[in-house]
Amino acid sequence: MKINLLKITGLSAAIVLLNSPAFSMNSDWEASRAFLNGNMLTRLVQAQKNVTGTVVDENGQPVPGVGIKNVTSGRGAVTDVAGKFTIEANVGDVIRITYIGYLTQNITVGASNTLNVKLVVSTDTKLDDVVVVGYGTLREKEITSAITKVDSTKFRQSGSRNPLDLLVGKVAGLQISRNSSNPNSGVGIQLRGVTSVAGTASPLIIIDGIPGGNLDLLQQDDIESFSVLKDGSGAAIYGTRANAGVIIVTTKKGKKGPARFDYNAYVRTETLVKRPDFMNATEWRARIASGEYKVVDKGGDFDYFQDLINKNNISNNHNLAVSGGGDNSSYRVSANYRELQGFAKENGRKEYGIRASLTQKGLQDKLQAQFNVSTNFNNANLLGGGGWENVLTKNPTESYFNPDGSYQFTRTITNELARLEQERYGLQQQTTSVDGKLDLEVIKDLKIGAFFAAQRNNRIWSEYRDRASQNSVENGDAPNGGYAAKTTELNQNINFEPTIEYTKTFGKHKLSGIGGYSYRREINEGFNANNRGYVNDLFEDNNLGSVPVKVTTIGIGSFKNENTLIAVFARLNYSLNDKYFAQAIFRREGSSKFGANNKWANFPAISGGWNITQEEFMKNVSWVNNLKLRVGYGETGNSGLANDASLVTLSGGGIYLFPTGEYLQTYGPNKNPNPDLRWETKKETNIGIDFTILNNKLTGSIDVYKRKTKDLIDTYTSPQPPFVTSSITTNVGSISAKGIEVSLSYAAVKNKNFSWSVDFAGSTTENILDTYSNSEYRRDMRTFGAIGGFGALGDAFRTYEGRKVGEFWGKRFAGFSPDGKWTFFNRNNEVVTNAQINTSVFRDQTDLAVIGNAVPKYYLSLTNNFAYKGFDLRVFLRSKLDFDVLNTMAISYGNKNGASTNLLNSAFTKYADLKDTYMYTDYYLESGSFLKLDEVTLGYTFKLKTKYVRTLRLNLTGQNLVTITGYTGNDPDYIQDTGLGQEINGRSLGIDTRSPYPATRQFLFGVNFGF
Repeated sequence: MKINLLKITGLSAAIVLLNSPAFSMNSDWEASRAFLNGNMLTRLVQAQKNVTGTVVDENGQPVPGVGIKNVTSGRGAVTDVAGKFTIEANVGDVIRITYIGYLTQNITVGASNTLNVKLVVSTDTKLDDVVVVGYGTLREKEITSAITKVDSTKFRQSGSRNPLDLLVGKVAGLQISRNSSNPNSGVGIQLRGVTSVAGTASPLIIIDGIPGGNLDLLQQDDIESFSVLKDGSGAAIYGTRANAGVIIVTTKKGKKGPARFDYNAYVRTETLVKRPDFMNATEWRARIASGEYKVVDKGGDFDYFQDLINKNNISNNHNLAVSGGGDNSSYRVSANYRELQGFAKENGRKEYGIRASLTQKGLQDKLQAQFNVSTNFNNANLLGGGGWENVLTKNPTESYFNPDGSYQFTRTITNELARLEQERYGLQQQTTSVDGKLDLEVIKDLKIGAFFAAQRNNRIWSEYRDRASQNSVENGDAPNGGYAAKTTELNQNINFEPTIEYTKTFGKHKLSGIGGYSYRREINEGFNANNRGYVNDLFEDNNLGSVPVKVTTIGIGSFKNENTLIAVFARLNYSLNDKYFAQAIFRREGSSKFGANNKWANFPAISGGWNITQEEFMKNVSWVNNLKLRVGYGETGNSGLANDASLVTLSGGGIYLFPTGEYLQTYGPNKNPNPDLRWETKKETNIGIDFTILNNKLTGSIDVYKRKTKDLIDTYTSPQPPFVTSSITTNVGSISAKGIEVSLSYAAVKNKNFSWSVDFAGSTTENILDTYSNSEYRRDMRTFGAIGGFGALGDAFRTYEGRKVGEFWGKRFAGFSPDGKWTFFNRNNEVVTNAQINTSVFRDQTDLAVIGNAVPKYYLSLTNNFAYKGFDLRVFLRSKLDFDVLNTMAISYGNKNGASTNLLNSAFTKYADLKDTYMYTDYYLESGSFLKLDEVTLGYTFKLKTKYVRTLRLNLTGQNLVTITGYTGNDPDYIQDTGLGQEINGRSLGIDTRSPYPATRQFLFGVNFGF
């Protein structure tokens, strides 16, 4: 113990003096004397001791790097490898214990010189949460790349049509767009912008370790969590399939404990939000009477839009799961039934599925086996869901029926009511997946494993059109004969991945690594046949050979292709004292899809993390609970192209008479081979910060990234000779993206009865097509986005080299001439007529210009979570800002010039001055920005005093409740916002449709029952 003798000597003299008679009669000095005798001396003398202690975690294990601070004196210390510390302190001093992921503890020093501290896990931080990454798991605080985990507590509550619906608005940088509430429609997925022109643009889906997992096998109540690997440093371990990112889905498994039964169900109905404002019969007649529109009044009053609506739609979902386990085994089995009824008639599907998982330990817990099997049956009615444009544009005074009650057919428009009654179109699908994994601990810290999986997806499309249907009656090759078609497709894949894994902790150091081999084989095959002229409707599509085969009526085809992918991979993770983290990844991969000279490629990645909070200079920054810096770089590839893309393929050249006297089929090449075809490669750098501040109230992450994909795969014109045909698939050009992503969570209030938390996600991305040419193949730009409709208006997008993705290129509206004709600005900003506009593809010549951009600049979402006693309330808002939409419905049906169909009312108001032809121009571009009250859920959890019911919760959810926007067309949220402008799920980037599936408001009642 160190004692300052000078201080004690001087202090002793003062005490002697104060105790002398000269001062003893003075009350003020009496107080001073008492202070020195009773407090100051005692404290100084007692301070001359060291307090020692040990800090352990919740499992009793010593914890190094724990912050120890004497709040009274300001002195600090840190626990060593054994969790021990020493600090100077007085009796009565407050010692503060801080460590990320655990509650801060304040301990008052007593008479003892020893403190033993057990850390308590904080419920407000997730630093020790396990996050699923490629081929393994990491703790949240060990993550060095851009990964977002979303567990079931964060899922959307409105009932998913597709499993990815659960993630909409939940992950910064991940765009999931749905073009309607049609239960049979898919979703568009895009992560951090466009990464390819012609290759796969959607993230790789991995389900329980199976790359390319089938989403049709997933039900929302069977999903435990999603892990989204955003950047190259995390996704590189999946190589050529990870260019667009990776989404890892983990399903629920059984846990140790007594048997649990969980029943989850909901019922849902949909109501109309908005319909396009076309004329009704009264308005139609008024326009005729005023002379504004010269059409025929046929005397009726019909609204066939309403006749396509399934007004009594009720969807329901039921999931029953049984789970449990003991010391050596656990299990979970679930059965699911789902019926989704569309808002449109003859539009829905019924699904039946089962999923089972079993985990078993053996050999004194050295061997662990896990098996999963799942199958799903889907019966979908695909007939309805379309035809909206036909019923909207039909003369509202004209009947769909003849006077005798039979259906009326005209060759100018399809009778949609007849079609729904006289045709059938359905899908039968069975999807099955089986996988198993064995892990054996060979010696301490060393494991070997093997993973095997097989998937099979079988689909049968069946179609039949009655003899009396409009399609059959009006057909010229077999009039009044029925039409039947059947298509089958079988997709199969097998995966085998043996691995070796090593984990070792020595002192402050932790090292873990995994290496493995990956084999995947895919086989795809299909058959289709159709024929006309069936004389009865009894067989439908089940007897295609019952009528004679004619060249003019029959169609037949089949295909088969396969590919193989082989890889070796490794990942190494290192941490020092939970302060510094590093990760390195390497994958070497080969694929049969690519040219003979470029079958193999390498994909490296490296990333690091720095837990700044553990540094000595942060010990006194009490308002920062955790601060980590992440930096990563990684390379990934894209192999999402046709299996035969690098090979020469043959096609039939017709049947000819050979010298032998036989008529034989001839074949010739229809595509050039390219032995040099190789991967697209994306190189990406990511810098991120993870933080927890304000006593664990505010947590968040900020990521900044820059990525560039080179060697883009596309089809180019090839010279003849030396090439046989005029096109070739090759690698040319590059595309880049950069952006910022922000995720925040704030625990605003938390007490015994009430809590309020807020979650925010926001992102912005800039996407540029850097180059599209090289010395051998040149292309300055590519067009996308067919406008369709009247007027043969071509494509809406021109993406030039060096320009942003999603740019609308068109004519700049300058006003209407006195007689209602179009005028535009040319490249010199002179007002000219349409005939004077130069539409050249060359940028230095064309009068066309950038008139807007279809890619939202900002994606934002905000979730407010409230809980009061047994009640919980969630309010979810979403927004897309600063993007443009082409209103094609206004182009085609806001122009009364020469028209005879039903039109929008705006054709006679907003667009009344137009007396010219159909035109693609910025006159029809509108801002699509919106703010949507997307989901509100009110729930109540009952506290039942019975041992038979574990949990019971009821909830009511409303979706798509309010949309605030200036856009005058359909719901801008249903406008495609992914891709370059190619058609995705029937829609193109930024182009509103002329036949919109109605936007609906959905209401759901759900129950969660556990016993």
